[in-house]
Amino acid sequence: MNVITDSVEISTRGHTDIIDITPQLEQALKDSKLKCGNLTVFVSGSTAGITSIEYEPGLLKDLPEAYDKIAPTGVTYHHDAAWGDGNGYAHVRAAMLGASFTVPFDSGRLLLGTWQQIVVIDFDNRPRRRNIVVQMLGK
Repeated sequence: MNVITDSVEISTRGHTDIIDITPQLEQALKDSKLKCGNLTVFVSGSTAGITSIEYEPGLLKDLPEAYDKIAPTGVTYHHDAAWGDGNGYAHVRAAMLGASFTVPFDSGRLLLGTWQQIVVIDFDNRPRRRNIVVQMLGK
C-alpha cells in the first residue's frame, strides 16, 4: 500500500459558502497514479466542514437554511463571549458536520454516486483561504 498526501487551496466567502471540490479531488487521484484504495479529504480549521451532496441550486439554498435553524446566527454563544469574534455559530455548525470525508476509489475513479459531489462548507463569518488536505491510501 502507498500513502500519498496532497493539498488543495480554495477561497471561500464564509457564511455557509458551499464549494464543490470534486474536480480537484479527481485530479489529485489521477496525479497519484493510484488505482484502488481510499481517499480522505480533511479541511484544516474549526469553522468549516466536508460532506457530500447533490450540488444543485435547491440544495445550495436548503443546506444554509437548515443550518440557520440548527445553529442560528444572531444569538449569543459562549465562544463569542470568550473570543469576541462573533463566529460561535460557525464552530457549532462545523463540529456537527465534521472536518473529514472518505470515499473509496477503484480503477482510478472515485466511487461516488451519479449525483454525488464532495463539498466544503465554510461557516465562518468572513471570507477565508482554506487548505484542504487530500490523503490517498491505495495501490
